[in-house]
Amino acid sequence: MLPPGTRPAARVALTLRLLGGLTTGQIAHAFLVPEPTMAQRITRAKNKIRDARIPFRNPDVHELPERLTAVHAVLYLIYTEGHTSSTGSDLVAVDLCAEATRLARILTELMPDDPETTGLLAVMLLGESRRPARTSDDGELVLLADQDRSLWDRALVEEGQTLVRRCLRWNTPGPYQIQAAIAAVHSDARTAADTDWYQIVQLYDQLYRVAPTPVVALHRAVAVAEVDGPAVALGIVDTLALDRYHVAHAVRADLLRRLGRTTEAVAEYIIAAEQTGNDVERQFLLRRRDELSSP
Repeated sequence: MLPPGTRPAARVALTLRLLGGLTTGQIAHAFLVPEPTMAQRITRAKNKIRDARIPFRNPDVHELPERLTAVHAVLYLIYTEGHTSSTGSDLVAVDLCAEATRLARILTELMPDDPETTGLLAVMLLGESRRPARTSDDGELVLLADQDRSLWDRALVEEGQTLVRRCLRWNTPGPYQIQAAIAAVHSDARTAADTDWYQIVQLYDQLYRVAPTPVVALHRAVAVAEVDGPAVALGIVDTLALDRYHVAHAVRADLLRRLGRTTEAVAEYIIAAEQTGNDVERQFLLRRRDELSSP
């Protein structure tokens, strides 16, 4: 991890660029900002380290908690980019997922009593367990609700759930532990209909309290739609400032579709398809648009 002296977000971004191997465009996607904006932030961070002659050194023990937060963020964002690539013809960048998971395992071995480190690894393992079912034989995107759960890697599910149970015993919830708990609830459901959406909404409520971001609110809205209906969820989505985030438009399109507001749904699918750089996602969104547009 790069030395302190730069702002935390810039430190994470610069680490992703120099050590994580992500492109400036991928990092910009992770932070939901334009690529030129991210390029400027990275350049400023590099210049500050150079001009202030900030040294690279191993942190002291008392510095570890602050530095660990940034390490978690770097590994999480590498995994997130791998889980659903922001560009290209493949849904998943397997190499990024594997490397992030490998490093998270090492970090967990080094810090076995840190709840958030354990939670982060659980998030990755439970996410990886679903990878075989996330695309069809011909490479098309398959949503969670439509996945063949017999394809899920049960060994990874069990390992991830074991880590989540360990986190629960610590009883010091943080954002990665809560995300892991949400993934564990999904992995408990033998079918999509068996999903305990009430518990997931409660977990998202807890997550939003510790990480009150628009993206968390968006994912919470997806769960709310399953409990209180798409109209309530749409009311939440419409308050979020996520115009540049294609997932927000895709979620809004699906909610509008469920409400029978077809023309608006088609428009949202088009916006989402235009904003994503991933070919698999784009083709999925355009198929949804075509399904609504057909007589």
